Amino acid sequence: MTDAPGPLEPMGEQGQPILDRLAFERLTMAHSRALKLHCYRMMGSLHEADDLVQDTFLKAWRGRSQFDGRGSLRGWLYTIATNSCLNAIKARSSAQRIVEPPGRPPTEGRAAAGPAAELAWLEPYPDTELPDLVDGEPGPEARYETSEAVRLAFVAAIQSLPPRQRAALLLCDVLGWSALETAQLLGGSTASINSALQRARATLGARYPHGRPLQRSHPNSEEGLLLERYMQAWQAANLDGFIELLREDATYHMPPWRDWYQGREAIRGFFKTVWGNFAGYHAVATRANGQPAVAIYARRHQDPEWRAQSLHVIEPADGGIASLTVYVGPLGPDLFAPFGLPPVWPHS
Repeated sequence: MTDAPGPLEPMGEQGQPILDRLAFERLTMAHSRALKLHCYRMMGSLHEADDLVQDTFLKAWRGRSQFDGRGSLRGWLYTIATNSCLNAIKARSSAQRIVEPPGRPPTEGRAAAGPAAELAWLEPYPDTELPDLVDGEPGPEARYETSEAVRLAFVAAIQSLPPRQRAALLLCDVLGWSALETAQLLGGSTASINSALQRARATLGARYPHGRPLQRSHPNSEEGLLLERYMQAWQAANLDGFIELLREDATYHMPPWRDWYQGREAIRGFFKTVWGNFAGYHAVATRANGQPAVAIYARRHQDPEWRAQSLHVIEPADGGIASLTVYVGPLGPDLFAPFGLPPVWPHS
């Protein structure tokens, strides 16, 4: 935590310096994107992250007399944001958001389980909202690269952790805080933080080899070609072309439906039952969670309008698609606005 605040004025009743409104906005807004990403990782929700950042700034403004200028402004804001997230998690019915219902085996054939509006689903995160590298660069003690720690699979994995373990892992292993700094934020001893970290790392280790999701390279020309072929397959309604892009062991999730599929043939079997539900598709490239993504607009039979239908987040690996998460109605269209996409595509 190295961010140093600028001049603070005027003086409060106790002699503490107080930020005036313009200085407050200048200093705090520089951290808004990084704080939003932190809240998103904690909550698994883009919408909740937006609300919690606003709540953080409001609490910081009201409590600005408590900031004495000797510590890190960044650390002070993260303290407020993390505690706000922990309180928000306590107040809701589920401590985690999911992309796959726990304990449910993959579906074979037609989807039969139906949507589950009562479950809390993990939301994707627009790349346009990611902080600049300098602002989001982790400290020297971080175990995860910035690009790795935003991926959908990583955020889904840490959602399985109890809230306090999740916070400790994010502060130490993602942001690079020391156990001492994290203990000062969360309360308790350094030993308790180290214990929470050990348990959190063990949980991730049981879910992923080496305690982390499969690493992937930075975007390259091969990934761009894969995205282009994916979009072409959808726009041409080419089911075979779409399936060819999947790895043999690919997984397919479609929040808010409980059903999910594993393996190329199982995914083909499902899409055979739904591919013809629309008269055509229009694909728009975007990015989510540091991964290629596609917004699909669909035109129903007897309807000339191309309407928001689904948002696809792609996990490339070895020249193919290892995992595909497709957010469908009502989740899908509701996510178009945060990605800067209109509900109806204006072009034919």
